[in-house]
Amino acid sequence: MTAPALSLTDLSVAFGPEIAARKVVHGVTLQVRAGEKLAIVGESGSGKSVTALAVMHQLGRAGRIVGGSMRLDGEDITSLPESACRDLRGRKVAMIFQDPMTALNPAFTIGRQLVDVIRSHDDPGIKAARLEAEELLGKVGIEDARRRSGQYPHELSGGMRQRVLIAMAIACRPRLLIADEPTTALDVTVQAQVVALLRDICASFGIALLFISHNLDLVAEFCDQIAVMYRGRIVESGSAEAIFNAPRHPYTRLLLDAVPRQGRPLRAAAPACLAESPNEGACDYFSRCPLADVDCHVRPALQSEGAHLSACWRSA
Repeated sequence: MTAPALSLTDLSVAFGPEIAARKVVHGVTLQVRAGEKLAIVGESGSGKSVTALAVMHQLGRAGRIVGGSMRLDGEDITSLPESACRDLRGRKVAMIFQDPMTALNPAFTIGRQLVDVIRSHDDPGIKAARLEAEELLGKVGIEDARRRSGQYPHELSGGMRQRVLIAMAIACRPRLLIADEPTTALDVTVQAQVVALLRDICASFGIALLFISHNLDLVAEFCDQIAVMYRGRIVESGSAEAIFNAPRHPYTRLLLDAVPRQGRPLRAAAPACLAESPNEGACDYFSRCPLADVDCHVRPALQSEGAHLSACWRSA
């Protein structure tokens, strides 16, 4: 079996000066293979985007990897010089950001921006790059690509701008595509179109997809595997079918219960704090968990039931 497109092993990330660094991602382990779609879900601040930025080596000056390893197609990319990082981004790993209007430069046409991406790695020349840019726009479902390539971002709809970002992301045929909440700013109909496009791209080009989202319904229909994060740790992971049909962690179950369903009233949320965490080594979910007891004074490791993992002493 070939190596996973992306493999994270015990990845930890911290921010701040070394003597007072605060760890925000703790021992994340996951992998995604070519053509596979893995979702990372969880509430804001759970560490989803920081994990993705670590893979891109875009943590900024204050952030750094403090433990674990990252491998891309079997190659260790944990510690890379900036020159190698520039080659990594775009050519091997690409990212689709949440807001296409702020991700695109308003001062340049979309064709110019696509050409710049194409020429930043394997420069085929300006004429060939323009033709390739128009071809990419057509592949992501933008009609009349030649005319559209001469337009500026503000002249396009939100859905079309997101398609442009997808075209830029796949321009250099990366092995891994990271999509960070790519449908948040779009209406439901356009969301479905963008998701269908991403699904086709993964299948056609064999690209592995790391999909960050809070939209559980979207994830259920779209992704093969799901990892649930809480306070910087993965608390449950498995196939989409297993996570949605038989969630094992209380946090996952409460996330699913919070999704409105026709004909089903929302369950009352658990109290914000049922009890104080007894120590720093307790389960991170202790103060919010309706099932917490003395066993939870010790943080549980991920326990396996086949390929379904859960970090809970009370896994159902």
